Amino acid sequence: MPPRSRSILISSLAMVFMVVAIVFSRRPAASTVSAETLRAAGPLKWYRGNLHTHSYWSDGDDYLESIALWYRDHQYDFLCFTDHNTLATNERWLDIEKAKYGREALDRLKEKFPNGWVEERVRDDRLEVRLKCFDEVVQKMAEPGKFLLIQGEEISDKFGMQPIHLNAHNVREAIPPRGGGSVHEVIQQNVDAVIAQRERTGQSMIVHLNHPNFGWGVAAEDLMRVRGENFFEVYNGHPGVHNGGDFLHTSTERIWDIINSMRLGEFDLPLLYGLGTDDGHNYHHIPSRASEPGRGWVMVLADELTPEALIASMEAGRFYASSGVTLDEVSATSTSLSVTVRPDPDATYQIDFIGTKKDFNRDSEPVRDKMGRKLPVTRNYSQDVGAKLKTVDGISASYDFTGDELFVRARITSSRKHPNPSAVGEFERAWTQPVRP
Repeated sequence: MPPRSRSILISSLAMVFMVVAIVFSRRPAASTVSAETLRAAGPLKWYRGNLHTHSYWSDGDDYLESIALWYRDHQYDFLCFTDHNTLATNERWLDIEKAKYGREALDRLKEKFPNGWVEERVRDDRLEVRLKCFDEVVQKMAEPGKFLLIQGEEISDKFGMQPIHLNAHNVREAIPPRGGGSVHEVIQQNVDAVIAQRERTGQSMIVHLNHPNFGWGVAAEDLMRVRGENFFEVYNGHPGVHNGGDFLHTSTERIWDIINSMRLGEFDLPLLYGLGTDDGHNYHHIPSRASEPGRGWVMVLADELTPEALIASMEAGRFYASSGVTLDEVSATSTSLSVTVRPDPDATYQIDFIGTKKDFNRDSEPVRDKMGRKLPVTRNYSQDVGAKLKTVDGISASYDFTGDELFVRARITSSRKHPNPSAVGEFERAWTQPVRP
């Protein structure tokens, strides 16, 4: 074969293999969970982390290094910074007089990080402080195997007046909002942008939809058909995101069940997994009703504390979300789902198994205002969706599959009130990931 022909053939084959690889990388993953017990054993450990964090790089009120120190001091294993539409990679100076808690935050920063760490200058008679970049904070704060910092971004987009925010984790480059002609299209195009960067760079990345009820921006119908988006926030610690919904709007937990019922029952898409996050913005007068750290998190079972290991475990569903309850074990077999709680002597626990049957009523109705007009919110679905299948009081419980469930998950509620909740009166909880029998 002539050299030129051989070169053309090789290039053509390479292109075919690349297309096949991309197609397979974007196919829905197998959703059925094989027999697996999630518990710390051997190299496997539970790692606690927050995946939604803001700083002075966008609309937070503290420095990256101070925020990292808070999480490290409060026994977190990993933290992802997710400032709005930016990465902490360039030179940026903060005008202290314009910054919220400017003088107070600066004094605390100098106290926590003495010996020349803080860089100051005066320009036009105004004091400025250089914001440390992500890599600098990693060198200062991260501890291999003990405390991991991950670079992320909150891609903050909208459709009309509806806010649509997604967090991209372990990104290499900032991703500008993509926009779109509908809420669904905005989500899909931003998800596609994260997937494209992951495929181009070969770096492990995941994307998740943030607080669907913030500004009532995202309905279940907007998200249920999105491909490549397999995570969303079932619990967000910001007091303004309406996790519980209201008389016109569905709670985030029910949105979760509606989406999974339709993804599995109608669209042949993989399960959507649920996250707990802080969405922290305010770090100086804890506790208060501001958006503060320590409210919600994920517990990921992995064999090492690296972005690659954590992401692989999360994509496999080897994690749970929490706002205060700790689990020792989650076991999913071909016949049952079981949960064991790490008990607190001052609390009791209720374990609810929640799911949807294969023959569920798929009918839904629009929500209407007092004038009878349809509202652009999650529709009303049958109580078949996300039904309570079994309730047990205690620290351990099992649900035996009947064979006609689309999915089953567990929600564990403590008798203890959350000490600094997203919404006043919340009890501490944990949410396992849904499994397919």
